[in-house]
Formats: sequence, C-alpha cells, structure tokens
Amino acid sequence: MVCNTPGNPREGSMVQVDIVWAYSFGATFAACSARQLQKQKKIFDNRWYVFNLLFLSVFFAPSGLYLLSQFVQWETMQVAQTFSDLPAWLVCGFAITNVTQGILGYGTTCKLIKKGKYYAAHANWMWSWVLFWFILVCGWDCTGYQRFLYDSSMFGGELWTPGRHMGTGFLSSNVWFTLLAMGVCFAPMLIHGTVNFLREGARMDPAIRADQVPGVVRLLAVVFGTQWVVCLGLAIVAALLVMGLRTLSGSTLMGYLLGVPTFIVLAQLLLFRRGMPMHVLAKQLYVQEPGQDIDRAGPEGGFGKRPA
Repeated sequence: MVCNTPGNPREGSMVQVDIVWAYSFGATFAACSARQLQKQKKIFDNRWYVFNLLFLSVFFAPSGLYLLSQFVQWETMQVAQTFSDLPAWLVCGFAITNVTQGILGYGTTCKLIKKGKYYAAHANWMWSWVLFWFILVCGWDCTGYQRFLYDSSMFGGELWTPGRHMGTGFLSSNVWFTLLAMGVCFAPMLIHGTVNFLREGARMDPAIRADQVPGVVRLLAVVFGTQWVVCLGLAIVAALLVMGLRTLSGSTLMGYLLGVPTFIVLAQLLLFRRGMPMHVLAKQLYVQEPGQDIDRAGPEGGFGKRPA
C-alpha cells in the first residue's frame, strides 16, 4: 500500500508489506490444496476457499489492525508518528486489502492449479514470500531492516531516524513479543492449511503410493523452512545487490532499477528453473504433477532425477 501520510515531514510515502503477506498466505493455502482444488468446479465455492477466507478475516486482518493501532510507527515502517496521522479511508483500505489480496493470491494460484501446473503454483507463493521479506529488509530506500528493527515504545515513543535500529535487541521488544503471541494464534491454522492439506491431497491421488505421501516433519521443515529461512535469505541477497549497486551508481533509484531485475533473472535461472533448488524444495510438497510417472521421476525430485 503506497500513500501520502500527512504530518510526517521525514517521508512522503508509506509501504505496507501486509498486502504482500496476505497474498502469500492465500497463494500458499491454495498450492497446498492443489489436488483438492483441481477437482472443484468452482474455485470460490469450496471448503478450502472458506478456510483461506476465515484465516484472513478472523486472524490476519485483525492482527494488522491491532498492530496499526498499538504500534503505529512500526506498522507503518516508521512513517506515521501517531494513529491520527492516518486518514480513516486508509485504515479501512488497510483492513480490506489484508483480505482481498489473500483472495487474489488464492485465485491466481487456483488458475495455475487448474492447468495442472503444480510447480508454478508453489513457485508463486515462494516468489511472493521473497517479495515480502525484500520489502522488510530493503524497503523503498534501503533502510527497511532498520525500520523493522526499531520499536519506539521501548524508547518512550522516540521517533526512528535513519541508521538507528535495535539489532538483536529487537527480540526483547514489545513488538516482538506481540508478534510471537500472534504467531501462537496463527500456528494451528497455518499448520492445518499446509501440512494437512498436502497430505490429504497426496492420499487421494491414486498415482501416489502410501509410502510416497510426505511425512508431517518433512512438510513442516520444507514449508516453513522455505518461507522463513530460504525466502528470507534470498531477499537479503537481493537487498545486498540493490545496496551495492546504489553505492556504485550513487543513486538509490538506479540501485533498484538495476538490482531488482538482475536478481529476478539470476534467481530464475539458477534457483527456480526445473531441476534447480527451489524446484527440488517444491517437489517435496507436491510430489508429482498430473500425468507424471512418479516411478521414473522419483518421489524426492533430486537434481539427478527427471524434473516434474
């Protein structure tokens, strides 16, 4: 979400990562229920869509509103100083897009699923998670991580300034403990919407033997490891590339214009092509695409095996 924020002379724009995060959740839930959704005539009239909608509206959107009201500086990436800086239409739009963008992620992924493109469906949420982390790490001026790692409530409301952040001290901040509490509330639905949906879909596919159905531990490690470690790592690499090019060119704009496309091309060629690491990770989840001979490709989808 980009908008003008009155009352803050330091910055004229606000970037909200929540709409990207909402898209990521919707895309993830859809990809993890690919086999079930492929059999549905209507993608917006089934229990998997209802599950996605419930998560977004009951948990995700309210959590964003809570953070916006309780930690307005942090939630707006240190742009708004007080909640009154935000116009009412912006707050309403924030709440709405936290749901609609998740629906968009779900719908976009369903279109890929209907075409039997299971890997593309999973790559969709992987890329969106990279974008989510990139916004947090780099932001719009290469200070995203500084803005993220600063909780003004720990300093009597003292405003953030460029170059200032709490580092690992953020892990003892009010914002951090609030995020942990929210994570505990999110966890049951996140696990059910990924692990359970994936195993349910694999079991209903006659082409997948019982011993080829991914285990719970493996799915937990791959799904959440990819989201919270791999995609974060890729976002850091992208941010470092942008920052490096900014330094070389002397222009923040050129850093983004050169760095972002370069990263996308290199990541697609070296990581996201079939047979490459991100495809290998995704194949741990969907096992095989429709019409593939799993005995030839192998359940693990390793580098030396036929890609799905």
